[in-house]
Amino acid sequence: MMIQSMTGFAEKSFDSPTIRVKVSIKSLNHRFFDWNYKGVPVGEVENRLRVLCQDRIKRGRIEVSLDLDFHDPSSWDIRMNEGLLEKILVSFERISTRLKKEMTFSLENLFRIPQLVELKRKEFSASEMAFLERRFLRTLDEVVKTRRIEGRKTAAQIKKHLQKVKQAVGRIEIRARKQPRTVEQRLRQRLAELSGNGPQNEERLSEEVAYLTSRYDVSEELQRLKSHLDAALKLVTSRKGEPAGKMLDFIAQELTREANTLNSKSQDIGITREGLLIKGEVESIRQQVQNLE
Repeated sequence: MMIQSMTGFAEKSFDSPTIRVKVSIKSLNHRFFDWNYKGVPVGEVENRLRVLCQDRIKRGRIEVSLDLDFHDPSSWDIRMNEGLLEKILVSFERISTRLKKEMTFSLENLFRIPQLVELKRKEFSASEMAFLERRFLRTLDEVVKTRRIEGRKTAAQIKKHLQKVKQAVGRIEIRARKQPRTVEQRLRQRLAELSGNGPQNEERLSEEVAYLTSRYDVSEELQRLKSHLDAALKLVTSRKGEPAGKMLDFIAQELTREANTLNSKSQDIGITREGLLIKGEVESIRQQVQNLE
């Protein structure tokens, strides 16, 4: 199993000797696993389907619907409130006699009278429950398949953004090596302006350059950026089934934080530009990982 998207959909119909079922499963973005059943009441079967689903999908809003038709009439129990029906018929006959007019009502109207007729489906047999579970899993397989396809596409896009960040980090490393020299040149120029091109205290200058070089050193930020990039690339290329979306989002936040720190230390416009490029690529990554499990 590999990285998955959180969006997917599948709908399938199946027949058994006693029931026909249409299974509909839609998967949407969500921070956690969120089960939402919208079909006809199926009692304990729903809980079993939820467990089966959560075993294969760790994150996302899962909307499930079962549409059932029962082939066997013996699958139903009909309970009629005979006392209430008797009272209705007596009242009906009395009104008919008083109006001297024959009155009738349909069977359909009979079922519409509250608390008169209760139509209840008998409990599912073991074979029917097994049938529903198998057909649910077959439909779920299609959902997982679409989630994997979308996940591969998203992972490929994220990988491209990560490669661009990696290239930017490489360019920053080259420019960062020149930053101490840039700091020294600027400091010499400033001191020359203040002293009117008079003699400069080289010892004091060296101390100041060392201090500023240390202050503006970005080697730690670059090292952390590379470490985060390696971790992110491993996640998007991993074939393990563990959800990666949350971890990738966390890594993206860390990349942004390091890019901000790097820019705050930058004394080179080129480094600043590369830092802004990194932030733009990471923002694209953050938008895309919201759709990953």
